[in-house]
Amino acid sequence: MELNAYRIMWLFVFFDLPTETKKNRRNASQFRGNLLKDGFSMMQFSVYIRHCASGESADVHEKRINKLVPPLGKVSVLRITDKQFGMIINYLGKAKQDAVDAPTQLELF
Repeated sequence: MELNAYRIMWLFVFFDLPTETKKNRRNASQFRGNLLKDGFSMMQFSVYIRHCASGESADVHEKRINKLVPPLGKVSVLRITDKQFGMIINYLGKAKQDAVDAPTQLELF
């Protein structure tokens, strides 16, 4: 199967979790830690991203997120193609930054 920028997916996880109590802070911290364990990277404090080689792979990670959602707060998941991800414009202050490079893919015959 040939790599295709329309088949490769990126998952974005956006969340706003309560941190008023010790239990809420622990839940929020565990949620972030579990995202990192599942291969997500922090893009911004409450925005994590993950490269998925296919829609099927993205399905698996979406199901994992569903199981990780804390009892309180809001969590949203957005799936976009690699082609769409390549059009992101990032700024650090006034300086424009290049988009994150996709991980190298291993193609097996």
